[in-house]
Amino acid sequence: MWESLYVEKKAKNPLNLIPNPKDMNLRKKRELLQKRRWRIRKKIVGTSKRPRLSVRFTNKNIHAQCINDESSKTLVSISTNEKELNSFLPNLTGSEKVGSVLGKRINDAGINTVVFDRAGRKYHGCVKAFADAVRKEGLEF
Repeated sequence: MWESLYVEKKAKNPLNLIPNPKDMNLRKKRELLQKRRWRIRKKIVGTSKRPRLSVRFTNKNIHAQCINDESSKTLVSISTNEKELNSFLPNLTGSEKVGSVLGKRINDAGINTVVFDRAGRKYHGCVKAFADAVRKEGLEF
């Protein structure tokens, strides 16, 4: 029903001022995700002794980095865009492998403890697998 109304009004309205209800739902979903990120970031601060480990899953890649928020510098980072990691997908097995590689890099940098930032996502599935893989490498959360 909504789509038929949207198509009829779109033809009459050259500026496309009437939004599609599906776009409105997506906008609301993004706003709620951003609110969750802000709510988490209020409580989590990375320092030089205990940096923040931020992880981000997209549909195609996994990005993670250790951040010192006091100096606003990235200490260690990893992404599946790198040559040796581009075969990993953002699923359970890929997140475990990327997490173990990141854990080794963080240990090599001399960092023992981190604060985990899940970036608004539930601690379940890929996020949990990533965190467990990093813990197996000897890091404390």
